Amino acid sequence: MVLEEQGHRATGVLSPDEALLLLQTEAFDVIVTEHKLPGTTGPEFILKLREVARGTPVILLSGYVDVLGLNELNTGADVVLMKSASETSHLTHAVSRLLRMKPAVRRPRKKPVASDTEALRKAPRRTGTHE
Repeated sequence: MVLEEQGHRATGVLSPDEALLLLQTEAFDVIVTEHKLPGTTGPEFILKLREVARGTPVILLSGYVDVLGLNELNTGADVVLMKSASETSHLTHAVSRLLRMKPAVRRPRKKPVASDTEALRKAPRRTGTHE
């Protein structure tokens, strides 16, 4: 919701698998993820993102940044942000900064196969961020 208030279009998904499926047919300017995800971790998910969304900047937002020593080098994210009282301003600033950077060459999206399209239609979608 915060990013939409800033004029961005945000698409939320419920799982890493749903995100990877969506990325087969849609391109995004920035991806925001968390460290603690169903069935995986942020860094593991970011590795998969780098394969399917080459050139798309990734922001990792987590409450575990200090405890686990998360940073850009050990997570693969372009920006790592700590969840805190000021996370909203840090997130909007990071998104704006990444959008101003020269976009990398992105791999064209492949056409979805029939089973992927059907799964996308059935999958529940939420718009905005979730925590």
